[in-house]
Formats: sequence, C-alpha cells, structure tokens
Amino acid sequence: MKHQNLKTTPEVSKRMKALSHKKSKVESVLAKALWHKGYRYRLNYKKLPGTPDIALTKYRIAIFVDGEFWHGKDFDKNKEKLKNNKSYWIEKIEENIQRDIRNDNLLRQMDWVPIHFWSNDVKKYLNYCIEEIEDIIHETCR
Repeated sequence: MKHQNLKTTPEVSKRMKALSHKKSKVESVLAKALWHKGYRYRLNYKKLPGTPDIALTKYRIAIFVDGEFWHGKDFDKNKEKLKNNKSYWIEKIEENIQRDIRNDNLLRQMDWVPIHFWSNDVKKYLNYCIEEIEDIIHETCR
C-alpha cells in the first residue's frame, strides 16, 4: 500500500528532489575503509533486493548504511517528536522499516548476509563497523 499524499509546498518538494539517494559521505567512508583493507565490493548493487549500499559479492554480504530518520531508529520513541505532516511521516517510515525487513528476508533466502549500520554509528565507530564486517567474513569462510 502506498502512503498518502504529503501536503507540501513547492519549496519543500524542490529540497526533497535534490536529496541524493546514492553514495552518501558516510557510505564512502565505510567503502574506502573496506577498500584499504583489501576488500572489493560493488556500490548500490541493483542485482540484490534493497540495492545494498555496499555488496561484498565474494562473501555474499550486503551492507546498508541507514539514515536514522528515514529508517526509523528508536521510532516508537521518536515518532512522538514529529511535528509537520505527522501521519504521513509515520506511515512512510513504518513502510521503510517493513521494506527493510522484507529485503533482509529475501537476501537471507538467497544466502546473503544483510548488515545494517546507522549512519551516525559509522561516523563515530568506523573501526567497530569494519570489525563487525570482518567477523562475519571470518564466520562465512569457515
């Protein structure tokens, strides 16, 4: 089911259209760190459900760097803070959460391992994120 129409202004519509949906700075930082460690990957890999931001095809690992707002971090708590177009955003973000779950299930059915990192966690804890990925690589190579 598609979400209801957003009541908006031309200025808001213009800003939303200008948002980039590929290769954010945070995704680039994570990708470059993986590259420097010798891991090769595909960016925005359209052959997989959800178009992972980074796909380590050799290890069948799909990595997503999720924005906290768009993908509903702590959503039960944070949805009360929404001010404008509250019902629209609740519906939209809940759809995003459900879509992420569906895509993760499809990836698992294809024998891929989905990993999600919050963008702020990648910024603050890049080394930890790399270690998490490497742990999964070592588990899958056994």
